[in-house]
Amino acid sequence: MKIISYNLNGIRATFKKGLIDWLQQEEPDILCVQETKAQPDQIETSEFEKLGYHHYWFSAQKRGYSGVGILSKEKPDKVVYGMDMEQYDNEGRLLRVDIGDVSFVSAYHPSGTSGDERQAFKMQWLDDFLNYVENLRKERPQLVLCGDYNIAHTEIDIYNPVGNKNNSGFLPEERAWIDKLIAHGYCDSFRYLNPGKEKYSWWSYRYNARRKNIGWRIDYQFVTENLKPKLVAADCLNEVYHSDHCPIVLELDV
Repeated sequence: MKIISYNLNGIRATFKKGLIDWLQQEEPDILCVQETKAQPDQIETSEFEKLGYHHYWFSAQKRGYSGVGILSKEKPDKVVYGMDMEQYDNEGRLLRVDIGDVSFVSAYHPSGTSGDERQAFKMQWLDDFLNYVENLRKERPQLVLCGDYNIAHTEIDIYNPVGNKNNSGFLPEERAWIDKLIAHGYCDSFRYLNPGKEKYSWWSYRYNARRKNIGWRIDYQFVTENLKPKLVAADCLNEVYHSDHCPIVLELDV
């Protein structure tokens, strides 16, 4: 099974940049997308249907903001919209599908770059997200947690760790939260399969950052420990250009 996670930074713009042609060529079994910045009626869903995908969308109340989606070749047994927490569900931050024994989550974690209030919101979200997945795991033990986490975990995951040590996305308390997530039994699939590889998943649009590969790895596909033996391959698809992020891919033998 091939699972791709992709922050699109506006799904409507990606259609003009060849998203559908790329998707037809790549053929993931599941595509988790974040930051769609669109309501479902603004998305050309017929293009996905032509490729054989079932599609599900969870948008923010604020138009043109946030939003997540999941496309699946196989029809899910169950689709769950949101976390049943109003402050997050209003921003369209989490969508889940259950297929067989495995649950797949597409999550768009908040950014704290706009100031102290949003940074506090982000830290509260991180605690609530971990509680959510821990409760979910009691019912659904096999989880694949895809998304833009807006955190670079270790120095290998960021181009300039020293210069960014006081910036949101690489703060000690954010990095410690990923340590805690891993300690709770969730595996960073890319880092597990590629322990020494320096690859990024996001670059600023400024300063020719992508051309110079001045980036951050902030997109992840965490899996529960019981799926570790089924991990086949994981990568960041740096050559794919539809967004300021690139897709990340996981192959899972289920």
